[in-house]
Amino acid sequence: MRASPTCPRCFGPLRPPSAWSSAWRCGLHGDVLPLQPPRHPSAAAVEAISQNARVPVWLPWPLPTGWLVTGFAEVGDERSGGRATVVALSGPSVTHGPADLLIIAEEPGIGLGAAFAGLEGPDPGDGFGDGPPHAKIDVKGHPAALWCVDSGSDRAAYAGEALGDWLWTIAWPAEAGCLIALAELSLRDLRDDGQAYELPFGAFSPRLGGEKT
Repeated sequence: MRASPTCPRCFGPLRPPSAWSSAWRCGLHGDVLPLQPPRHPSAAAVEAISQNARVPVWLPWPLPTGWLVTGFAEVGDERSGGRATVVALSGPSVTHGPADLLIIAEEPGIGLGAAFAGLEGPDPGDGFGDGPPHAKIDVKGHPAALWCVDSGSDRAAYAGEALGDWLWTIAWPAEAGCLIALAELSLRDLRDDGQAYELPFGAFSPRLGGEKT
C-alpha cells in the first residue's frame, strides 16, 4: 500500500478532498496540488510518470560516467496531471564519495524545487536571475541559463527556466554542484518520442523522502 500524498512546499500531511472541497489542503500552505509518494526506479515508473506529466521529465543523456537513475516523483493527481516532476540520480562525486542529484521541472507556484533546495518558496525568490548565469545546461539542443540559489550548506541548488517551466538541479553534497557547471549535461524529455533509453537503474534515492535537512 502506497503512502499518502504530502504537501510539495513543506512535505507535511494533507487533508484529502471531501464532499465540500475537491482540493488537497495543507495546514500551513492551504490548497495545494499533492506530492505523490515517490516511485522506485523502473521502466514501469518511467512510463507512468511520462504519460501523466504536463511538464517535462528531464533526464541527462548520456548520463555522467558511473551515474544511475534512482527514482522519480511527481506533483498532481489524475484530475490535474503531473504539474511537477523529479528525476533522481546517484553516482560518484566529482571530489570524493557518493553524490545525489535531483532534476525538477515544475509549473510556477508549485514550490517543490524550492522545498528540496531548503527555501521557503514557492519560487527562487527576490533577486533571482540578477547578473550573469552561474551555469548553462543543454536542453534539447539549446542552452538554458541557471543561477545558483541560496540553499542549505549541505547542498548546491541551481534554478532557471526551460520551455516555460522552472528547471531546478539540486545536488548533495554541496561540492557535487560543480557537476552542473562542469559536466556539460544535456537534458532530454522522457515524454518525447524516441527517448526510450536503456536506463541504468540503481538503489532508490533517500533524497526523495522529502526531508528539509
